[in-house]
Amino acid sequence: MGHEENRTVAEVAVRVLVEAGVRRAYTVPGDSFLEFLDACQFAPKMTLVMARHEAAAAFMAEADGKLRDIPALVLATRGPGAMNLMAGVHTAYEDETPLLVMLAARPSLNLRGGLTGEPDAIEMFRPYAKWAARAESATDVPDLIAEALEEAQTGRRGPAVLSIPADYWVAPFDGPLPVPDLSPDRSGALLRSADEVAALLSDARFPVAIAGSRARPAREELIAVADKLGLAVYNAFRRQDAFPENHARYAGHLGIGIPQRQLDALDRADLVLSIGARLDEVTTQNYRYPLPTQTLVMIGTGFDQTWRSGLTFRVECEIEPFLRELCAVAEPRARRSSAANAVTHTFMTPPDTRGSALIHPADVVRAVRKVVPENTVVTSDSCNFAGFVQRYWCFTEPKTQLGPANRALGYAVPAAVAAKLAAPKTTVVAMVADSSMMMTGQEIETAVRYRTPVIVVVVQNGLYGDMAMHQARAHGRLSGVSFPVVDFASWARSVGAAGYTVESPEQLEPTIARALHHQRPSVIDVRTDTDVISPDVRLSSLFQANRSS
Repeated sequence: MGHEENRTVAEVAVRVLVEAGVRRAYTVPGDSFLEFLDACQFAPKMTLVMARHEAAAAFMAEADGKLRDIPALVLATRGPGAMNLMAGVHTAYEDETPLLVMLAARPSLNLRGGLTGEPDAIEMFRPYAKWAARAESATDVPDLIAEALEEAQTGRRGPAVLSIPADYWVAPFDGPLPVPDLSPDRSGALLRSADEVAALLSDARFPVAIAGSRARPAREELIAVADKLGLAVYNAFRRQDAFPENHARYAGHLGIGIPQRQLDALDRADLVLSIGARLDEVTTQNYRYPLPTQTLVMIGTGFDQTWRSGLTFRVECEIEPFLRELCAVAEPRARRSSAANAVTHTFMTPPDTRGSALIHPADVVRAVRKVVPENTVVTSDSCNFAGFVQRYWCFTEPKTQLGPANRALGYAVPAAVAAKLAAPKTTVVAMVADSSMMMTGQEIETAVRYRTPVIVVVVQNGLYGDMAMHQARAHGRLSGVSFPVVDFASWARSVGAAGYTVESPEQLEPTIARALHHQRPSVIDVRTDTDVISPDVRLSSLFQANRSS
């Protein structure tokens, strides 16, 4: 490690980031880090991405980190700029996504004296950060950035937040270039742990695995283990690319509204392997699973301290080497594929809508899935339309699903822009509802500016669908959940994107095919049947049920 002579802290900071594999910095520019922004311009391997809103910048950085498994950087200025990052940072924390967050702090010498009236940004972010620190001197900044990168990528992945006073960036730095230590922790007895888990699997009659976010990088190893040991494998909530949904061992997606028969394999399991999964409310089906009678083996890093009624083993390790070792030491077992497999795929088959004059949301998913390549990256958020995507897409390729488990709205469009920047040769489609489009859809202009030809499919029904369902069921009327039609196609064209409006089922496939061959971003505004509020529910049926009760 050589010394960095006659360089500023900003220049060295960019060098540390680039050497660690960080390729993009997302931000809404602020005057508290001008020198850092300037230094980025002279780093060929670093791209500075100017978003239209800090919340979108945070979602972009989170999606970038999720897709590459290497942190992206998001920067925000003091006060409201920093607070606007919160949703994206929370998403990274819940989804175990490596993310580096740099917050501007007031200059180390407060020339005005007294208190600034600003909230303490670090304390505000601490509950949703894996690691958080303040730079106390300019010379600390490069070392702290290296430490933050280490923390974000080792153990339980997550956001690392660093607060840096504005005047530190211009300070000289002549120390050695710090390098984060990203070597995996192999101090544990990996072989012994694999032997113990193999013994549990040998004794189990009906073992089941739940694949989570950290299983994604170990997908091939997981497939090999499932095939050799005859495991039924579920994907955790919005982790549908962890295990291929067309595989014979696939048991289902532990999402919202799945049929009871799809849970048969989980109900009769005597051993449950949680492989890099966060056992959240949805994945556990309102904390029903694992059942108290089931042995739970949690494989991964940075476990939450949770209590359950039942035998629990924790294997603290990286997923990929553990699964390789398990596959090597475990005895092959021939077990029947999950009895839920047939019902799972029937459940994933879109309904017959040929008699409908209006566009059914399932037809939108079916048409896009048919036209785009198999390895297309699909982004969605927590609008009701996401339920159609999760049920009917059938994720078969790795690194193809970007969706927040914390149910954030406004994620899909920024995530699509970041995904296309991170994987420019891959087709990227954002599947989004009109409600979410109005939150962060302005990032279409960012896509135009950075020449990222994403396809944004907007399903427009004029409702906050989830709330409309609850209101119709509870009160038999709607309040504060409807809004007028927006001409998204014209809006897209006004910022330089292609824009299309689709009002009949026959227009879907030709329009998607047309957008696929554009070398610029495209927005497809699909006017869907307002009554079809979720894959299983029509709004009119909820009103009728309420009136008859």
